[in-house]
Amino acid sequence: MSVALRPVPGVPALRLGRRRRDELVWLVIADLHLGLGASDERPLGAPGSQAHELAETLERLAKAQPADGLIIVGDAKHPIVGVPGPLRPVLFSFFAELLESGLRVELVLGNHDVGIERHLPREVVVHPSSGTVRNGVGLFHGHRWPDPWVLAARRLVAGHLHPGVRFAPTSREPRSKQRAWIRVDLSRAKVEDADGRRVRAKELIVLPAFNPVTGTEALNRERPGRGRTFLYRHFLIPGDSRAYLLDGTDVGPIATGSLDPPRGRPPRASSGR
Repeated sequence: MSVALRPVPGVPALRLGRRRRDELVWLVIADLHLGLGASDERPLGAPGSQAHELAETLERLAKAQPADGLIIVGDAKHPIVGVPGPLRPVLFSFFAELLESGLRVELVLGNHDVGIERHLPREVVVHPSSGTVRNGVGLFHGHRWPDPWVLAARRLVAGHLHPGVRFAPTSREPRSKQRAWIRVDLSRAKVEDADGRRVRAKELIVLPAFNPVTGTEALNRERPGRGRTFLYRHFLIPGDSRAYLLDGTDVGPIATGSLDPPRGRPPRASSGR
């Protein structure tokens, strides 16, 4: 049976699952980066990306779909190491608000989520950075190798890359840069895992960042910045990786040919949290 997985039109979120008695329907998002832009003068962060605003957006989205739960595929918070004191109640309130709305909430740890678990409501299910599988889809953040059983899923979903496209000829026109989905056809490609075994998945979908004020990598123009090259090097296959705007517009292949082949293998993910 095919997996029910589709983008939500106009929104950087996937709907995973079918509305039937024995299967939950999930919204899948990545890269919230709560706390981004926070300062002494603006402790809740930049307008448009504050935790309460994002929680309300997700609640409305879950009702509109409808969905039973939310899975965040990494980087719920922005500070990479630890959780600053002012951000702790913000994180707790964000997740508590989602839970109080009746949603189940799960988090796959990303590279920015170090130390987050102790500041979440206990009802939040936390998965290690090695990923998890829901409704037959392998979910991992994308900064390192997931577990082999995650890669064994027929379809994969990751975040981390903050993918987008830029239509202007130079970066001096930032408004022309837009968030985008990346879909990779793995059926013809030979992608190997950390142990040199072929990845059997047929497709990878890379989520755009949910937070609208995070940085965006214009993959149709340039390779990603330092720290976001793992997915790009190992999964985004030249000729089989395409970008789509949030409204579904196909903007063509991305510039995977501009990056040298991977040298060696990055460490696999730890099985612990």
